[in-house]
Amino acid sequence: MREGFRQCMAWLHTWSGLVVGWVLFFVFVTGTAGYFQHDITRWMQPERVASAATQATPEETRRMVRLAMDRLEQVAPAAASWRITLPHDAPALGGWQALAIRWESMPQAAHERGASGSEQLDPASGEPMPPEPQPRVTAGGRGLYRMHYVLHYMPVQWGIRLVGVCTMLMLIAIVSGVITHKKIFRDFFTFRPGKGQRSWLDAHNAISVMALPFFLMITYSGLVFLLFNYMPAGRDVLYGTGAANSRVFFDELLERSAHRHLPVVRPRADAMDRLAHAEQEWGAGQVASITLEHLEGQAPELVLSPVGGGGLDFGYPPTLRFDTDSGRLLAAESSPGGSARQTQSVIFNLHEGLFAGFWGRWLYFAAGLLGCAMIATGLVLWTVKRRKHHLGSGREDAEDFGLRLVERLNVATIAGLPLAVAAYFWANRLLPVDMGERAAWEFHSLFAAWLGALFFAWARPLARAWVELLWGCCLAYALVPVVNALTTHRHLLRSVPEGDWAFAGFDLTMLGLAALCAVLARKVQRRLAPKGLPGAPVAAAVQGAA
Repeated sequence: MREGFRQCMAWLHTWSGLVVGWVLFFVFVTGTAGYFQHDITRWMQPERVASAATQATPEETRRMVRLAMDRLEQVAPAAASWRITLPHDAPALGGWQALAIRWESMPQAAHERGASGSEQLDPASGEPMPPEPQPRVTAGGRGLYRMHYVLHYMPVQWGIRLVGVCTMLMLIAIVSGVITHKKIFRDFFTFRPGKGQRSWLDAHNAISVMALPFFLMITYSGLVFLLFNYMPAGRDVLYGTGAANSRVFFDELLERSAHRHLPVVRPRADAMDRLAHAEQEWGAGQVASITLEHLEGQAPELVLSPVGGGGLDFGYPPTLRFDTDSGRLLAAESSPGGSARQTQSVIFNLHEGLFAGFWGRWLYFAAGLLGCAMIATGLVLWTVKRRKHHLGSGREDAEDFGLRLVERLNVATIAGLPLAVAAYFWANRLLPVDMGERAAWEFHSLFAAWLGALFFAWARPLARAWVELLWGCCLAYALVPVVNALTTHRHLLRSVPEGDWAFAGFDLTMLGLAALCAVLARKVQRRLAPKGLPGAPVAAAVQGAA
């Protein structure tokens, strides 16, 4: 090689980050929102009534199980399975889970599964609760989260594979960046403001090192748990292509039983004793659900599952299995797919943060914001370096189209995408509740605002585009709680006194993001104002904005 190894890694780091930087910024913004996807969905459906989060005593729990069993005997006397969900807190599933039952009917001829039904029960009487008012249709937090790995306006597999390519390039950029910056950890403690290119590099290094383990984990894990989408050849060679062959593969991998279900009946053994055994094993109030099923050729089983979310094995929590006739404790089942599948589950839970509690999710959220900042500073650093070279070559009057394009895309993405996300929340409150395809129009509003930001960035002088779009973000986020107050009754003046933190927390977070955008806008405005005078090249001003 004509150049040294580190110089080659520097070239690889620069270009692998640049060519997919805007897609990666989109992935990080929407993926970071995904850590609070259930909380976002609850805010976007203000008609939903919050369940009362009250911990039941052991006596109340046993009474609820008896009432649920009575109700299942009434509505599904010969079902293929029964399931009772006990009241418990499950942040990974959207918060508090109320007392509910679910059943699956015996399958009809030539069908693999039967129809399913569910009811939420009154814990005092065991009677079905009246149906809640139908909430507005919305894509919710799930819509934002889903876009971080399937994108939008394209077939799902195309989006998954495109994000996979970008993720692989990001992993290359991270590894090559560590190799390139041999003093990266020492430089972590160095920041020299007002030094143009040097300042942007200092900021990029500091942010990258601050959450480097998170960036490596989130990138690698994103590739691993979708590995069969990215590398299907091994599976297809052994099992063939097509949906039917793919189902055979997953049936074998997940050890799905081929046994026929038999109708379940109320356990002969006292289910209360089994419940007491589980509470002694896991602790009072730690039983999440009770399931009854009977497979042909096997003993009828009562399966108790614990409240999940406390460990990395959240995908396959340990269960207790009992023979419903004798009450005998059955041997524990091995995790489907063996250790390889369990390893993939742990990696998936690390990526999703399913094991994390309230503060753990905020830590993930903060690390995600640092990821956005890392990508943003890298993109701006590239333009600052190229603009400096462009001006140093004596071509001040000859604008380079490629450089201008990257500069405008940076403004539209880094400042415009957060504005578009705010427009997504605005659309949820301002679109008619009974509007057809309402969820789709929430997405259309997001991308329309983003496209408008691109046109705005191209039409305005570069320095002014940065400042005006950042102030626009500040205003958009600051007004989200105002729009919420004008369109619903669940606003800060009520949600805070009532302890409705699902709504109060969202509104306060919007105000926090508005403050962050204001700080960025003010900082950029101070740096660019003296240099944005007539006769001074705007690009030279950007070079000094650090």
